[in-house]
Amino acid sequence: MNARERARLARDNFLEGYNCPQSVVGAFEDVLAKNGIDVQTALRLSSPFGGGMGRMREVCGAVSGMLMVLGLVEGYNDPAAYDSKKVLYEHAQQLAGEFEKQNGSILCRDLLGLQEGRDVATPERRTQEYYDSRPCAGIVQSAAQILGEYLEKNC
Repeated sequence: MNARERARLARDNFLEGYNCPQSVVGAFEDVLAKNGIDVQTALRLSSPFGGGMGRMREVCGAVSGMLMVLGLVEGYNDPAAYDSKKVLYEHAQQLAGEFEKQNGSILCRDLLGLQEGRDVATPERRTQEYYDSRPCAGIVQSAAQILGEYLEKNC
């Protein structure tokens, strides 16, 4: 699957009702499987990162999802793996930087034009009005495109 197809799939996932990190993570089901992770586990694992981490409106869930997949592909599990950690952090910053360049911020509250501070924990119902009032479908599409292009070049 190429980056454009992944981007479309992430958008479709969001429009089906998945939150932002789930939408991005779900667009990389084959990458998850290749790394021994089934998509249902990944969807559960990524679920609390929606709404900028539990609707606290911090780091955008699409960015979190993008970095979760990066961790599966390039991550390390040896606490002494300094060089691996350094390279992974450089790549994470590169991806987040490209996302910020394209979208203006990596913070959920900025992307949604909200004030400082946390939002209520209760998620909003997914209605057509909800989808029409939010840039999130395009944002998850952007994150999946960025990550897809990165993986095509580097993996």
